[in-house]
Amino acid sequence: MPTVLVAGGAGYIGSHTCKALTAAGFTPVVYDNLSSGHRWAVRWGPLEIGDIRDEARLTEVLLRYRPAAVLHFAALIAVGESVIAPGKYYQTNVAGSIALLNTMRAQGIDTLVFSSTAAVYGVPLCQPIDETQPRAPVNPYGWSKAMVEQIIADHATAHNLRWAALRYFNACGADPDGESGEEHDPELHLIPRALMAVAGRLPHLDLFGTDYPTPDGTCVRDYIHVSDLAAAHVAALRYLLSGGVSVAANLGVGRGFSVREVIAAVEAVTGRPVPLKYGPRREGDPAELVADPALAMRTFGFKPRFTELSEMVATAWNWHRPHWISS
Repeated sequence: MPTVLVAGGAGYIGSHTCKALTAAGFTPVVYDNLSSGHRWAVRWGPLEIGDIRDEARLTEVLLRYRPAAVLHFAALIAVGESVIAPGKYYQTNVAGSIALLNTMRAQGIDTLVFSSTAAVYGVPLCQPIDETQPRAPVNPYGWSKAMVEQIIADHATAHNLRWAALRYFNACGADPDGESGEEHDPELHLIPRALMAVAGRLPHLDLFGTDYPTPDGTCVRDYIHVSDLAAAHVAALRYLLSGGVSVAANLGVGRGFSVREVIAAVEAVTGRPVPLKYGPRREGDPAELVADPALAMRTFGFKPRFTELSEMVATAWNWHRPHWISS
């Protein structure tokens, strides 16, 4: 079974990808400092604890396992925190990625799948968003990911690296088998926060803005199930290992759902009302962000399995409910 290094593999998307890699015949080796990842999420291969910025530790791990490729999820991801602590994000996301690239090159590893984000687009010029739109981030998190994409591309030109940068839209849901799920502290994502409000773990769900130019006045986003993201990583890896050319591609369903539609889906799945507190728009929140995923579909054969919001919410609820509710 070919070995791959999964940097940040103890996190939400990384752990689901490790399961998908194992099912596809790979052996995932998780490299994670456990600052936001979890030991319990490492179930499909060995765990090597280390920081992405530590080239000596990275070298030790790469020499031990000799992976055929690297999947790079290791990053800080909280947009709001990036605004008040930009240096922290550039140190981890940018300097850490440079350290990883340096170490890969030194060990002769020439294949990389990078976890990027739709935040590289900022406020898009039109909808749906395809890869021809300019990268124009509006926060340090988005800039850190855009910078890493450029660094990877420059590194590839100089050193013959094969790479895929996968720009996620809104990741959601949990493993349908209940073996992994979302656990952030603090939790900032809409679907788990709505479920937390239903379960009484939050007093209410904050709804920011009801006057957007959308059908129901609330923001519209493209939600993609975490298991579909995992499958896309495996497809991108196989594509590169078979000689595919480097590419940056969107990962989404190609359909948007509003905040009110998410709330309605949570209420339908749980059978409980979501307590709400209304507030003004958040600065920098575009009215609509919907992916055009055609490039990933053509290039990797990517096709999302989960396309209905209720299905995505149900997997998240089935994961969280045993942890939150005793009766």
